[in-house]
Amino acid sequence: MRRNLSNDYVVGLVDGEGSFTAYVKNPALHNPLTRRVKVEPRFYIKLIEKDKHILYELKKYFGCGNVYFQKDTRINHQNCYRFEVTNREDLEKIIIPFFTQHKLQFNSKQKDFKLFCEIMKKIKMGEHLTDSGLLKIYNLKQKMH
Repeated sequence: MRRNLSNDYVVGLVDGEGSFTAYVKNPALHNPLTRRVKVEPRFYIKLIEKDKHILYELKKYFGCGNVYFQKDTRINHQNCYRFEVTNREDLEKIIIPFFTQHKLQFNSKQKDFKLFCEIMKKIKMGEHLTDSGLLKIYNLKQKMH
């Protein structure tokens, strides 16, 4: 079991298994039964059950987020655990500065991170509260993996 995760180890783990994403309500859909929140940014890493201790170490390392069990009933898939940060302040003050200082190596992951940062800036400016701003954020999300 790891005790002290290095910055490089965390970057490598996120390059391979991490995700910067956001749930963004499609502004063209007007379903009254959808989520109340229009934009939910999230950073997560998903690992198989036998490696869940690493996720708990990440929670300690960053000092935020939670670890969740994620059942997978698909054939040839294992149950997983997920370390996830959804608190906007933690994303803004802990996660984004870390990955700004410690660059991701994969171009696709770096692209998603930059789009994630753009979405977070728009949320901070309150753009998600207007129809035009929500549409801009929705379009950014469509560019992510």
